[in-house]
Amino acid sequence: MRTRTTWTAAAVLAAGGVLSAVLLTRTDSSQAVDQAAPLSTTKITQQTLKDTESADGELGYGTTSTVAGRRAGTATALPESGQQLHRGQTLYSVDNAPTTLLYGALPAYRRLDVDSEGQDVLQLEQNLQALGYDGFTVDDEYTANTAAAVEEWQEDRGLPETGAVELGQVVFAAGPVRVDSVQARVGAPVGPGQTVLTYSGTRKAVTVRLEAADLRLAKVGAAVTVGLPDDSTVPGKVEKVSTVIVPATGQDQEPTTELEVIVAISNQKALAAYPTAAVDVTFVAAERKGVLTVPVAALLALTEGGFGVEVSDADGSRYVPVKTGLFAGGRVEITGPGLKAGDLVGVPS
Repeated sequence: MRTRTTWTAAAVLAAGGVLSAVLLTRTDSSQAVDQAAPLSTTKITQQTLKDTESADGELGYGTTSTVAGRRAGTATALPESGQQLHRGQTLYSVDNAPTTLLYGALPAYRRLDVDSEGQDVLQLEQNLQALGYDGFTVDDEYTANTAAAVEEWQEDRGLPETGAVELGQVVFAAGPVRVDSVQARVGAPVGPGQTVLTYSGTRKAVTVRLEAADLRLAKVGAAVTVGLPDDSTVPGKVEKVSTVIVPATGQDQEPTTELEVIVAISNQKALAAYPTAAVDVTFVAAERKGVLTVPVAALLALTEGGFGVEVSDADGSRYVPVKTGLFAGGRVEITGPGLKAGDLVGVPS
């Protein structure tokens, strides 16, 4: 003989947000019911439970950087938008003197000469070595041997052979660049601080804007899934997270803070058909591997407090108290005495 159970709707507040669900409150009755009466059941499953959130993204080449003039003169050579440039190539020319692209994290900010020391010296020497120049030690000290290699490089580039690297002779970038836009014009004057061009990396990436409250989603190194316009998906990884201040658009509004997230995609071939595109990016907010789960609707709000599930087997049904974990995708992680994958639990009909 089975005890009648009355099911009543309730609500659940899940960690990380509000999850609307049907919960069940148990009221026992001594009134007998037909033992053959059907009970709606579902199986407890063991699975990886993921709490995911999606956001709109833009496929392009990631964030852009600005190259400003460092010396006054006339622009005599400029690249084209979309052009890709590599180490040792001319980025632009002023008064027919080339500005050369080199690789490094630290921007060029001073004149380099004998007795200079620092990270920028190390970058310069690493580039000289990569371009085939030798006779010096690659370290952070600018010696006479470094100057001799620089003179050789300057001769090859058509620059005055001074042995010192003047501001404006090189631009350091993280790697190969793709010219995004060109502001200067051939034949027009350029001066210190004037924008010559902007560039990005050469690999396509996805840019996503999130609210500041969504910082938990945007962890550098986190795996994401990118949905392309043809409904295919490619894996991605959060490469960079920056804070962006969005100016107010009206007198009564205040500036807001957003997160700009750059997602790197290793499978560049999958992006070949899309110069730019609107995409969907799915972030994993939380993940629990190999846990027991049931539909949220299987939870009972027990009269004695807490939650439980109604387990059904050949001997009838019984109530088992459970502890809840992650809520995601309409399911909830549970732990309880004696529960295992495959057990049948009751759900509202």
